Amino acid sequence: MDTTKKWYAAAVTVSSAATEAVEFALDQAGADGTEIDLLGKRLPDAETVVKGYFSHEIAAEQVMAAMENALSVYGFGVDVISDVSVYEVADQDWLAEWKKHWKATEIGRFIIAPPWETVTETDKIVIRIEPNMAFGTGTHDTTKLCLKACGEMYRPGQTVLDVGTGTGILAIAAAKLGAKTIYACDTDVDSVKIARENAVLNETDWIEFAEGPLAADAPVYDLVFANLTIDVIVPILDLLLAKTRSTLILSGILAEQQPLIETELKARAIEPFAIERSGEWISVVLQF
Repeated sequence: MDTTKKWYAAAVTVSSAATEAVEFALDQAGADGTEIDLLGKRLPDAETVVKGYFSHEIAAEQVMAAMENALSVYGFGVDVISDVSVYEVADQDWLAEWKKHWKATEIGRFIIAPPWETVTETDKIVIRIEPNMAFGTGTHDTTKLCLKACGEMYRPGQTVLDVGTGTGILAIAAAKLGAKTIYACDTDVDSVKIARENAVLNETDWIEFAEGPLAADAPVYDLVFANLTIDVIVPILDLLLAKTRSTLILSGILAEQQPLIETELKARAIEPFAIERSGEWISVVLQF
């Protein structure tokens, strides 16, 4: 009996200019990871194949529906896509692709590396992450923004809350900086499982991970991360603010959504706040 785990891949051939939008769409469609194959140089008329890997079957129609929504957010039409294909891929092929393409990434005070990558002697803090999801490996702009902020904003002795922990990378980064009280939650059960495994890998398995949303009766924390999406952040913004004693870092927000988050914060008389951008994404840092 063949017990090899099967993955399902969606390959989208798209104009290179819209690569970020397609990655976002695949993530929104439930992809557990993405990769990019360049078919040519990043020129306006060049094309890129963006692949999303799913742990469940997905139809090309579902992929296109996600594409239409994401492309419109980024200001593109569906005409930038020339092909969409969906096929089955074996688990070992998925891992092999990650090992070929994912290398150590330096972000602020940290180096994010897969377990098999040799990291030469460095004064940076090394975090090892298993290749399970695209968001949280350190390669996505939102994660880069949060990691950079973590390295800059964390102060010794602070307590840390990580809402939407994903692979656990931000909680682990805080632990590596010396934080002793860390609570990390996510509504995705698989994400929490992966986060716990990554914590063990990094010898920070004392971090408290929990399945589910942030509870209304949760304690107040000094440093709070919410690397989510704008549609998730806005409904819980008051709760996030209430649970933050010193610094709140919001990300997962597209640059064109900046006016929306600014409006929400100003409506609560919260100013000033700092905006940083990486690619098409921004982070918002609030200090109290």
